[in-house]
Amino acid sequence: MENLTTIFIGVTALAVIVQLFLLLGMYLAMRKTSTRLESLAEDVKTKALPTIDSAQALLIEIRPKLQVIAENLSDTTSTIRAEVHRVEATVNDVVDRARLQVIRADDLLSRTLDRVEATSEVVHKTVVSPFRHVSGLIHGVTAGVEFFVGRGRKNGPSEVRQPVPQDEMFI
Repeated sequence: MENLTTIFIGVTALAVIVQLFLLLGMYLAMRKTSTRLESLAEDVKTKALPTIDSAQALLIEIRPKLQVIAENLSDTTSTIRAEVHRVEATVNDVVDRARLQVIRADDLLSRTLDRVEATSEVVHKTVVSPFRHVSGLIHGVTAGVEFFVGRGRKNGPSEVRQPVPQDEMFI
């Protein structure tokens, strides 16, 4: 059993020595990484921090201007909205008035056409119809006279007269 205890002590010592080298390697790797991180942090401090500071200063400087721009934009939007409502009301009023004028013009045109038609009928009844009667009477008298005058001629044939349509009589 003493032999075994010595073997276990030797294995434990070997394990501690291996662990020592592993811990030493980890320490060296951590130190190397730490050195790299410190140099990277220094680069960030020297390069990025001035940029961040200038950006912050710029934001501080621009902030009041941005607030003024936002207020102006809000005022302009309100004004434009009011003007659009006003223009919309005006356009609606113009459209309504135009619609009424078109209706009035249509009524006026309809009444005018009705009056023209009625006047045309009156003229036809009072002028054209009596004129046709007189024209028919004149044709009858002319035919009678030609008949009597044509009978007196016994030597030659009488001229055949072509009838004239009634519509050609009135110009």
